[in-house]
Amino acid sequence: MKQAVLLFMMMHLCIECHAQKYISQIPFKYDYSLDMLKKQSKMKEVGLKNQSVVNDNSENLSDDVLALKEKYSIVLAVMPNKITNYKLYAYIDPWLNTPYKEKSFSKKGIDCSYFLQSLYSDVYKTTLPKDPAGMWKSKSIQIFTGRSFLTEGDLVFFRYDKDHPISDVGLYLHNDRILACTDKGLAIYNFNDEYFQLRYIGAGRINEDAKKK
Repeated sequence: MKQAVLLFMMMHLCIECHAQKYISQIPFKYDYSLDMLKKQSKMKEVGLKNQSVVNDNSENLSDDVLALKEKYSIVLAVMPNKITNYKLYAYIDPWLNTPYKEKSFSKKGIDCSYFLQSLYSDVYKTTLPKDPAGMWKSKSIQIFTGRSFLTEGDLVFFRYDKDHPISDVGLYLHNDRILACTDKGLAIYNFNDEYFQLRYIGAGRINEDAKKK
C-alpha cells in the first residue's frame, strides 16, 4: 500500500513539473491555418470530410496580434476572447519592466502617470494631464469608487501620504490585474495585493462627452 501511495506521489510531481515547464516554454505564436493543420496531421481532403475544423482566427489577425492575444490572455488569466483591444496591449508590451523614474518618460526610466497620459492620447484619443491629481480632476474622467465596476482601461488612483491625496495612478486591465509603477518598475500587478489595497482611493473612466470629441 505504501509503495502504491509513493508511486502516485511521484507521478503527480512529474506531471506538475511537466505542466509548469510547458507553460514557461509557450512561444506565444501559433499558426491556425487549415493548410498547416492538414500538413501537421498528414490529412488529405478526404480525411477532413467528416471532421469539424474550428477557426480560431476568424478575425484574420496577424501573427504579431495573435501573439499579443495569447500572451496577455495567459498573463491576465482570462480567455483569449477577452483580449480585443490590441492597440492597448501593443502599446503596453514594449514598456513592461522599464525602471521607475519620477516625472520621466523614457526607456531609461518612467513615471506611470506620464506613461498613462501618453497611452490615453494614443489609444483612447483623450488628452489628460501628466500628474495623477490632474487626471483625478480632469473633466474627461468620471470618478467612482466601487471596485466591482472596474473594466479594462479604467484609471485607478492611489494615496501614499497625507500631503498628496492623489499620489499615483495605474491602469485596470482584466481579472484584478493592473498596470502600475512600483520600485520594481512598470509591470502588471495583482490589484488585490495589500500594497495597493491600503492605498486605493478610487477609479476613473472616460466620460461619454470626452468620447464624442
